[in-house]
Amino acid sequence: MDWEKSAAAWIEAQGEHGDFSRRRVLDAPMIERVRACRPRRLLDLGCGEGRFCRLLDSMVAECVGLDPTPSLIARARDLGGAHFVEGRAENLPFESASFDVVVSYLSLLDIEKIDAALDEVRRVLHPGGHFLIANLTGFATAADIKGGGWSVRADGSREIVVQRYLEPHAILSEWKGISVTNWHRPLSFYMRALLDRGFQLCHFDEPAVVNPGHPKEAAYNNAPYQQIMEWQVPSL
Repeated sequence: MDWEKSAAAWIEAQGEHGDFSRRRVLDAPMIERVRACRPRRLLDLGCGEGRFCRLLDSMVAECVGLDPTPSLIARARDLGGAHFVEGRAENLPFESASFDVVVSYLSLLDIEKIDAALDEVRRVLHPGGHFLIANLTGFATAADIKGGGWSVRADGSREIVVQRYLEPHAILSEWKGISVTNWHRPLSFYMRALLDRGFQLCHFDEPAVVNPGHPKEAAYNNAPYQQIMEWQVPSL
């Protein structure tokens, strides 16, 4: 399993507070959306070492983190802050209609059998429940920016080469000692897949750097590569 082999490197790279994308771009708007949903029971799909679950601990009555990687789940349990379950998104070990909110925080790109995973998310959300997604943009995964897809021009600006954008495909991404298979899918894939399952889009954002002053702020805001989507299951 890619992630099991890379678990130690991932834990070291994330540290206590997470990487730049999480800490400086996504955490604040993701927490804001969770707070607005006022969930009683929340599932963090692909929770890794459990960092986001711990951030949500004070605002959710029951937070459940799920991940298929034994070493990451073991680390999450050691650090606490939620109930952590080893399992796969394609076969969720939970009853139907048992969650108010499901969160996928940069985890959909790790799931090969995405159709089965989205079916399962739809199944475990109760009517009126929310599916909150943070994802890399399609151009970012098509260029494999996690694996070094950026190049720097003489004037300091950056460029990437986007290939096979409309074609879902696997990517071997390697950075900071981590080597895992990610899956590129265009935005249209996710839009169609979620609409076909009856989800209704209720929020979309391409967030800028939060808490400015970071050395990466200007470069990121010139070419942001994260997006947030929130979908809702229709109420009965």
